[in-house]
Amino acid sequence: MTARATLPYGSWPSPISAADVARARLRLSFPLVSGSRVWWQETRPDEGGRTTVMLLDAGGDPVELLPAPWNARTRVHEYGGRSYLPIPSGSGHTLLFSNYEDQRLHLLDPGDAKPRPLTPEPARPGGLRYADYVLSPDATEVWCVCEGHTPDGIRRAIVAVPLDGSAADNPAAIREIVTGDHFFASPAPSPTGGHLAWVQWSHPRMPWDGTEVRVAALEDGRAVTPRTVKGGLTESALAPLWVGEQALYVVSDWPGFWNIYQVGLYGESPQALYPAEEEFADALWQLGGMPYAQLGDGRLAVLHGEGDQRLGVYDPDTLDLVDLDLPYSDWSMSLSADGAVVVGVAGGPDTATAVVRVDTATGAAEVLRSELDELPDPAYLPTPRPDRLDGTFGRAVHAYVYEPANPVAEGPADELPPYVVFVHGGPTSRASQRLDLERAYFTSRGIGVVDVNYGGSTGYGRSYRERLRRQWGVVDVEDAVSAARALADAGFADPERLAIRGASAGGWTTLAAVTSTDVFKAATSYFGISDLKSLAAATHDFESQYLFGLIGPLPGFERAYEERSPLNRADATACPVLLLQGADDPVVPPDQSERFAQSLAAQKIPHAHLTFEGEAHGFRRSETVTTCLEAELSFYGQTLNFTPRGVPTLTLN
Repeated sequence: MTARATLPYGSWPSPISAADVARARLRLSFPLVSGSRVWWQETRPDEGGRTTVMLLDAGGDPVELLPAPWNARTRVHEYGGRSYLPIPSGSGHTLLFSNYEDQRLHLLDPGDAKPRPLTPEPARPGGLRYADYVLSPDATEVWCVCEGHTPDGIRRAIVAVPLDGSAADNPAAIREIVTGDHFFASPAPSPTGGHLAWVQWSHPRMPWDGTEVRVAALEDGRAVTPRTVKGGLTESALAPLWVGEQALYVVSDWPGFWNIYQVGLYGESPQALYPAEEEFADALWQLGGMPYAQLGDGRLAVLHGEGDQRLGVYDPDTLDLVDLDLPYSDWSMSLSADGAVVVGVAGGPDTATAVVRVDTATGAAEVLRSELDELPDPAYLPTPRPDRLDGTFGRAVHAYVYEPANPVAEGPADELPPYVVFVHGGPTSRASQRLDLERAYFTSRGIGVVDVNYGGSTGYGRSYRERLRRQWGVVDVEDAVSAARALADAGFADPERLAIRGASAGGWTTLAAVTSTDVFKAATSYFGISDLKSLAAATHDFESQYLFGLIGPLPGFERAYEERSPLNRADATACPVLLLQGADDPVVPPDQSERFAQSLAAQKIPHAHLTFEGEAHGFRRSETVTTCLEAELSFYGQTLNFTPRGVPTLTLN
C-alpha cells in the first residue's frame, strides 16, 4: 500500500471536480407505477435545468417522453412539485404535463410529435398554474389545484379540466370543484366517485403549522357540505388516502409526530395505525407526492424514522411494521404502488440517489435510473457520523459530521482541519445522510463538514420543529455555532478555521451568524436573506406570512424584524463573505444580496458578490454550479489559510 502524502488540509488532490458535482445535480423525482411501466421526472443541469418525463416501458427500456424544448415544471407555490400525470388511453398512456414557459397544461398523445394545450392561455405569462393532478372517476377530466395570478391578487381552487381540449380556447369549460381557502393540496376522489377529500389551510399558517383534511359529497361535479375529518389550527394533517368509500387514512402530527391515522366520515374517533415517536411524513413544500402507498393486498408501504426516512410495510390486520432490508437510508416523500410493487426515490451515504422499484413480496430492489452514472472511488467519500451535539441551554442539536477523507493524502500531525458548517434551507426542512458530491468536494480536499439539523428542522417531531417559532435568527444561529464549537472543543476542527455556508433560509442563518458572533472566519450565502422587512413585502404569496411564525406578525414585531436582519448589522460582520445570487429569483429577490454587498463595501469588509442571469431560486445550470463551487473553494483558501488546487482565484473586493 502506498503511503499517504502529508499535505496541508484544504490542499489535498481530489478527483472530484466542481464539474463532477454539477453533473451530479441531475434530479430524479415523483415516480409513478402502473403495471410494468414506471414514470418519473428528470431535471437535467446540462440542459439548463430543463425537466423532462421519463418512462420505463413494458420492455424495460427507459424512454424520454418529452423532448426539448418542452419543460415539465409547475410553478404553483413557486416550489412546484409533480408536474405530470400519465392517463390510460387505447394506445398506452397519454402524458399530461405543465409546461414551464406558459404554465399551461398540455397533453402528449402516443405517437404525436407535439403536445396540444388543455388550458387557456392566461392574460399574463404564468398567470394560471396547475399542480397535484388526479384523474376524475369517469376519466374525462383531470382534477387539480389551480393558482391564478391577477392584478387583484392570487386565488386558488381545486378545479376540473376537461381532457377533450375544450378549455384551451374556452376558460369557462374549467369547473371549480372546491373554493374558499388560501391553499389546497392532495385532491383525492373516493373509489366510486361519490366524495372528494383534500387538504386546505390559510394564511398565516404554513402546511406544517395547521391544515385540515376535508371531505365533501360530489353533486353535479362540485363539492357540497364539506366537513373537516382531521386537522385544525394547531394540527398538521396531510396525505388523505381512501379506505373504501367510508374511511380515510390520514397523516397527522396531533400527538407530536406525523403518524398515520384511520378516520371515518361521520365523526368516528381517529385511530392511530402505529403510534410512534417517529415521522411518517415531511413538510409539504411541493405538491403531488405521497409519503405512503397502498399495496394490492391492503398493506401500506410507509416511510418513517427520526431524521432520515426508511421504507417499511405496515399490515393493518396484524398491526406489524416491518422494514425492508435495502441499502437505502433515506427516501423522498413520494411513493407509488401497484400490486406488490412500490417505487420511490432513495439513496444512502455510499449509494447514489436513484429511482428504485421494490417487490415487497420478495424484498428485491432494482435501480431504474441513478442520479450518478458512476460513483467516485469510495475512499474519497466521507462517512456520516450522526451526532447529537450539545447546544445552548442544554438543547440537543442533531447533526451529521463528515470528516476529511482521502486515500492519498493526510494532514500534518500538528494541524487540525478547517470545517464548514452546512446550514440547510427551509428553514422547515432537513439535512440527509444521502450521498452528496458537494460535501465530498470539500472533504476529499481536507475540509471537514458538519451538516446541522438545527432547531426548527423536520424529522424530529413537532416540538423540535417549533423551537424556531419566533426564534428564527436566534435558535438556528445558536445551534450552528454550538455545532462548530463542539467539534473544535472535541479536537476535530481548528477553532481558527471555521466557516459557515447555506442557501436561501440557510443563507439567512449564515449571514445572521457572522453579524452576531465572531466564531466563523468565512461565510458563503447562496441566495440568502439579509433584510426581513423588505422580504416580507416582496416575497411570493406562499411564504408571504411565513415570517409571522418565525419572527412575529406584522404590524407588531417591527423591532424584531429590524434587530435580527443581517443588513442592519452589516457593520458588525466578523469575517469575509461570499454572496451568490440568481438574477431571476422570485423567492429571495436579488436586492437581498445586492444591498448586503453594498453595506460590506461601505465597511471595507472583504467580500465577493456573483450574480447569475437566468437562474432563479436554487441553481439549476451546470455552469452556474461549477462556477460557484470553484469560487467557494478559492474563497475558503484565502480566508482559512490554505492553497487549493486547480481552481481560479476569486477576487475579493
